[in-house]
Amino acid sequence: MDLKEGTERRFFAYVEELAQVLGHADRVDPFRDYCVGLMLPSERKSVEPIAALTAPDRVAAQHQSLLHFVGQSAWSDEEVLAKVRELVLPAIERHGPIEAWIIDDTSFPKHGRHSVGVARQYSGMLGKTDNCQVTVTLSVANHAASLPVAHRLYLPREWTSDADRRRKAGVPKTIKFASKTEIALAQIEAAHASGIPVGVLLTDSAYGGSLDFRTGVSALGLSYVAGIDPQTSVWAPGAEPLPPKPWSGRGGTPSKRLRRDGQHRPCSVKELALGLPAEAWRTIRWREGTADWLSSRFARVRVRPARGDNRMAERRDEEWLLIEWPPEESEPTKYWLSNLADDIPFERLVDLAKLRWRIERDYQELKQEIGLGHYEGRGWRGFHHHVTLCIAAYGFLISERETIPPSGPSSSTFLSNLGLPEGYKPRGSAIAA
Repeated sequence: MDLKEGTERRFFAYVEELAQVLGHADRVDPFRDYCVGLMLPSERKSVEPIAALTAPDRVAAQHQSLLHFVGQSAWSDEEVLAKVRELVLPAIERHGPIEAWIIDDTSFPKHGRHSVGVARQYSGMLGKTDNCQVTVTLSVANHAASLPVAHRLYLPREWTSDADRRRKAGVPKTIKFASKTEIALAQIEAAHASGIPVGVLLTDSAYGGSLDFRTGVSALGLSYVAGIDPQTSVWAPGAEPLPPKPWSGRGGTPSKRLRRDGQHRPCSVKELALGLPAEAWRTIRWREGTADWLSSRFARVRVRPARGDNRMAERRDEEWLLIEWPPEESEPTKYWLSNLADDIPFERLVDLAKLRWRIERDYQELKQEIGLGHYEGRGWRGFHHHVTLCIAAYGFLISERETIPPSGPSSSTFLSNLGLPEGYKPRGSAIAA
């Protein structure tokens, strides 16, 4: 069996397994066709081009079938994603246990104002504020691969408070405004409850900068390496808040709040980093790149997060502050807080912080190869169904990678090796009839 035949056979077996959770038999064919369309080489992977690829002799009918399946059909995104995990995680774990959970978001530039969730907001893809949709994702990862396991569209307040726009886009009544960090924390809680293999949570500063978010992660018993902003306040080594003010015993009630004064004040992590001695910095490499090992200069110190502790009765626990200051830069470029154990090796802490790169690889391939951002419908259900189907297709690519050596073909090669097998019969076609 040649590579093309083997790829096709495994792909259609994978799709048949996923189709078991769709609920109705009449959903199986459009599910298969949509997944085929996402995998075939095509400049655009919205519903109409997929219809033309998979049923060229009956494009209009196929277009309507796929539109209904993606935009209206009430199959469960959560059940499909759970089945993807069941099929794909074993392939990832053959290369080692899950090491990390990665929270991030990705944006989709959009024109107009009617596509669900579209608003002027920051787009990481564009690097500026512009008209776009933003979805929050949770991925699981080790050094070999990563897989998105949850996603949800972020709805700005201008959407959640607009009953007419909600109705037209089919936003469920149960969906209320939630910040991106609240969406992320809900995804983490659900993943933890479902028994997904646990990893260290990795985030950038958009999420890690939230004290409430980090506190929520810790409350679940999870570890994190969370990006933070340079102005994040901490108690440097040897510094700490004053205890509550002693009670005189006369009138009122004893104070239970920690105190600060002119000699007892926290500092920013940037201020702390700039004051570290030269011997605090080490050059550490963490991953082999395309040409050479990736390396940079790092320091780490034990600190206590300071924000809001003057309203608390006890000091916060110590955490690691990890700082990156590349030799060619005039000041530090990245900061992380981590509640990992105080005896974790320095190299391991850096390795985990840098493992977040895998989510960038996910987004790149999902958008460039699978068509993640190509959905042209306007509704809530259709948006989430399309993202789920893209993740399902991407899961096959992840599981397929272990069939070739790491230096072998890319995802594009897999896609070019996949075609419509002999005897493929789109639903409702003349040959099927």
